[in-house]
Amino acid sequence: MWVLIAAILGSAAIFIDGTAVNVALPVLARDLHADAAGLQWVVESYALSLSALLLIGGAAGDRFGRRRVFVVGNAIFAVASVWCALSPAIGSLIAARFVQGIGGALATPGSLALISANFEGAGRGKAIGTWSGFTAMTSAVGPLLGGWLVETLGWPWVFYLNVPVAAVVIAICALHVPESSDPQARGRLDLFGAAVAAVGLGALVFGLIHKSFPSGIAGIAALLGFVAWEARAPSPMMPLRIFANRTFAATNLYTFFLYAALGASLFFLPIDLQNAQHYSPVAAGAAMMPFIVIMFVCSRWSGGLVASIGARIPLLLGASLAACGFIALALLQHRDSYWTSVFPGIAILGAGGALFVAPLTTAVMESVPEEQAG
Repeated sequence: MWVLIAAILGSAAIFIDGTAVNVALPVLARDLHADAAGLQWVVESYALSLSALLLIGGAAGDRFGRRRVFVVGNAIFAVASVWCALSPAIGSLIAARFVQGIGGALATPGSLALISANFEGAGRGKAIGTWSGFTAMTSAVGPLLGGWLVETLGWPWVFYLNVPVAAVVIAICALHVPESSDPQARGRLDLFGAAVAAVGLGALVFGLIHKSFPSGIAGIAALLGFVAWEARAPSPMMPLRIFANRTFAATNLYTFFLYAALGASLFFLPIDLQNAQHYSPVAAGAAMMPFIVIMFVCSRWSGGLVASIGARIPLLLGASLAACGFIALALLQHRDSYWTSVFPGIAILGAGGALFVAPLTTAVMESVPEEQAG
């Protein structure tokens, strides 16, 4: 139980920051005199370092101890959060968000790896389902919490809140969480692969935000080079042989497309609600409540579906419902009330998420050997 609590809390702040900051963007634009590109980089610098270094974070946990790397990640995240809160200008905030992402990249894979190492059989599916439900819930509650903090205490408190959470996680790990690692791990960490991945993703994101075609092409070339390097590296952080497992390959592709859509929606919807429909930050965050409630109630149940009926049916139904939710939000009419415009799309999206989030995570984690959980 302590392992599950630490994993959920350690991931919560990371996932909350991924969405809570979105609600604060209009206020950040005013207080820090940021333009649209600057606001995008506040979001993307965090997502960039997080995604580029997730693989090396997982490999480091398998190599040096999952609990140890998980604790270090939470500590870095907390320190960077204080830096974010104290940032006097948009450039400082972007740099601090990048460091936040590094901490998140060390902590996030460790949370799931700790669960996989300490739970077995049907209990693992339920534990992953519980983790998935809480992390999805925290992603969705982020806009509500962020909106309340921005209105009542100011935007720096969106970041200050991470510090006590990280302190509790570190204490639980020190007292109650056993260490685990991959006894077969050998050689040096794949730092070159991590650097190439970071350059590739960075150049691609820069090209998209600033409409730079050469940067985008360079990013794609670097990512292709990353795959080529991983195929021949002596100790790859992403061993390509794991993609020979059809379940692992298919569920990762599924994740790539579906979470791209979900991430974009959680970025644009709060901005649209505040700027186009004149919601307050709190009201824009509260608009996500149906998603939160449905995910929270159903995810533990749906996580256990993999053991009984497999992952295929929940994933098909979940993606189909999510698509319907996106369509409903796309047809949103500004003149309509919340209950006839925003609510239907959010509720349908929540039902879809409740079906796909936990089974997806469970299917991925069960498709690889335990020693490669990170």
